[in-house]
Amino acid sequence: MPTTAVGRVYLTDLWDEKTASKLDEPELLRYRSNLLGADLRITNFGGGNTSSKVVQRDPLDGSERKVLWVKGSGGDLGSIKRGGFATLYLDKLLALENIYKGADREDEMVEYYPLCTFGLNPVAASIDTPLHGFLPFDHVDHLHPDWGIALAASANGYEKMLEFNERFGHKMIWVPWQRPGFELGMMLKKAVAANPGSDGIVLGGHGLFTWGDTQRECYLNTLTVIDQLGQFVLEHVDKRKSTIFGGARYSSRSDAKSVATEIFPYLRGRVSAQRRLIGTYSALPDVLEFVNAKDAKQLAFLGTSCPDHFLRTKVRPLFVDWNPAGDLSTLRSLIDTSLATYRKEYAEYYAKYADSDSPALRDPNPTVVLIPGVGQFSFGKSKAESRITGEFYVNAIHVMQGAAGLGGNSKPPAVLPQAGPAASTDMFQVHDNYVALPTREAFRIEYWVLEEAKLRRQPPEKELSRQIALIVGGGSGIGREVARIAAERGAHVVVADRALEAAEQVADEARSAAGKEGSISAAIDIRNRASIRAAVEKVIQTYGGLDILINTAALFPSSPDGSISDEQWATTLEVNVTANYFLLDEVKRILTDQDLDASVVLTSSANAIVPKQGSEAYDVSKAALSHLVREFAISMAPKVRVNGISPATVVKGSTMFPRDRVIASLKKYDLPFQESMSDEDLRGVLAEFYAQRTLTCKPIDPADCAKAILFLAGSQARCTTGHLIPVDGGLTEAFLR
Repeated sequence: MPTTAVGRVYLTDLWDEKTASKLDEPELLRYRSNLLGADLRITNFGGGNTSSKVVQRDPLDGSERKVLWVKGSGGDLGSIKRGGFATLYLDKLLALENIYKGADREDEMVEYYPLCTFGLNPVAASIDTPLHGFLPFDHVDHLHPDWGIALAASANGYEKMLEFNERFGHKMIWVPWQRPGFELGMMLKKAVAANPGSDGIVLGGHGLFTWGDTQRECYLNTLTVIDQLGQFVLEHVDKRKSTIFGGARYSSRSDAKSVATEIFPYLRGRVSAQRRLIGTYSALPDVLEFVNAKDAKQLAFLGTSCPDHFLRTKVRPLFVDWNPAGDLSTLRSLIDTSLATYRKEYAEYYAKYADSDSPALRDPNPTVVLIPGVGQFSFGKSKAESRITGEFYVNAIHVMQGAAGLGGNSKPPAVLPQAGPAASTDMFQVHDNYVALPTREAFRIEYWVLEEAKLRRQPPEKELSRQIALIVGGGSGIGREVARIAAERGAHVVVADRALEAAEQVADEARSAAGKEGSISAAIDIRNRASIRAAVEKVIQTYGGLDILINTAALFPSSPDGSISDEQWATTLEVNVTANYFLLDEVKRILTDQDLDASVVLTSSANAIVPKQGSEAYDVSKAALSHLVREFAISMAPKVRVNGISPATVVKGSTMFPRDRVIASLKKYDLPFQESMSDEDLRGVLAEFYAQRTLTCKPIDPADCAKAILFLAGSQARCTTGHLIPVDGGLTEAFLR
């Protein structure tokens, strides 16, 4: 391989020879892939693929065979394990060329890949498999770095590639646009054969291929080429920094974050018109520079170039042409009209290119929304997906910026270098040297039956997937169980509690089921409207809105002699009644703005209808709360259902049963216990006593209450509102009269 004349400036060599020396070839491929995927400047999440051709013993006849190890369909380089690679007999894969019938039949070739599988490997080979198989190199990387795509998406890209080669001592080859697949594999094979000594390939409008004779050499070559492309592109960008994107049109609002928080639920509700989405907001400097620019609307409409980008960002984002000096009512109106236009144009895009074999029209709403002065909002079925979608559009901004820099002020050539057998020059749109992928080609990837098959291989969504649940009092007891079970059922969980440390511990537990971005904690004091607003704002800023509100926080006043003060009486009603009113009153505006079906579940008590001596404050407060459920069910209808549960005494894990209260109750009922017993053992004695007073004779567990709460919160109770479910073990005194 040629030695480069200039070294690296931006990217760090992460290879550890001590670690690598202990690995076999497949593990070295995994190691190389993880290192490349660790830096988003090198490749995007889920983007690109790597391969190695490894000599292995055939399990059938014992002969040595060359096996292609290549990233499996849908994998991510940064996190891929050994088991994430597809394995194919190389000779069988190469033999498929003999039965290949041309580009118009290339999709048929995918059906043969399973017949080439080496071993009992269930990992599906990706669409890019022939691109790696037909390149005559042992180790190959195919990546989509912003700097590389900027070159690949430049109208003068071929000319600039030659300039890059001369400056850095490379022999890169240019291949025009071709959708990934068997035909592109044939094109790469021919290009390399026609250019002996080449050390990389620029795929027009797409990305890069680099390679090496060893794992280490391949990694270094890839790192070096991408770094040097960064040097090359950024030098060009710096020369015309102030004029890229046409220069500034607007300035960012000083209150951009506040505006984003205010508008996010409204926007989320509208883009979730067909399927509920989770959101991510970004006000990165690069994002704000773009959305505030004169050319932003035009460039946004052109869409992205790299296939990896628009599979998540759709054919184009929604640009809301709002003057940041305007008010939010104007912005809401513009969002509505812009969305109507976007949906109409998306339906027309589908109708123009769809044929009888195309998958059905998907959600016509955008996944990326750009607002001048404010920033970027991105959406997906999960927080991780919405964040990644946003990152992909930031990549697209970098690509447009880099292409403009490489262009200087030059005019596009008469024949674009991206043009080839798949698309002629007149099909591409160019603005300031940036070449967008033709919409026909974008459709052929977005609605590719092979991509549809990849989507169908994803696991089914869970009961509460795409839902955002705020659980107040989630730091202990019933709330903790609600958070845990809601996360298991797919919800994005926000654990809110006065005890923030406890809330964070429960959120951490929830993340084991919901993923590291699926749960957060928040401090909240529901007696204070400002505290409620701060917690709700954190929910909105993290996920974009709210679908489920659950409150399990309550207060039971107690004292050594059983009597309570006037202050305790007032505090009990404040926490158990007024604070619930504050909570729903604050959230009501958010849910109204969002305009999606939502659910509220409050926690009342069997004491609401069972009078007892010594618990008057608590009993009266819960009776008021039960009626508050009915009042809000009326005022928040029809979009929001408001229900509650009425448990009998739940002792286990409850902060309302500190040790002194438990001991007082045990003494009150003359129940035997030892002072040396643990808090939980003492609670167990009391819980068992209470259980014997019910028909089922079973202690009520926090999980019993949590499951009832989540039944009411979920779609199975979609026609239930204003109702309270008893979770009391069959307490006859609480039977409805």
